[in-house]
Amino acid sequence: MSSRDIEKIEKIQSDRKAANEFYSQNSEVYRSFVSMERKTYSNGELEKRYKEMIAIGISIIINCESCLEWHIKEALRSGASEKQIIEAIEVGIEMGGGPATVSARFAMKVLEYYRQNTLMA
Repeated sequence: MSSRDIEKIEKIQSDRKAANEFYSQNSEVYRSFVSMERKTYSNGELEKRYKEMIAIGISIIINCESCLEWHIKEALRSGASEKQIIEAIEVGIEMGGGPATVSARFAMKVLEYYRQNTLMA
């Protein structure tokens, strides 16, 4: 993985943190969204890790790098294995066709980033 890839992932993390702090203090709508997000990804009939893997597949299709960084990290935190995450990425590739392979390349880098940095930033 190149230093540029690491910088990109860490910039996504930094930008997310700054935006979360700003909007948490200044936006009722954002706070409502965060509450909905917590409820969405909590354990229910589907465990959180499976919901995160669904989100990974969707993130591949919509080419959302920030989403991939977040949901891969959360899937790992929730007990998903690297092989399970790769299968979720594969579902995204199949559902998105050729263009989804571009997102899959970024997802691979995020997974490698967390493997090298022993999880969690």
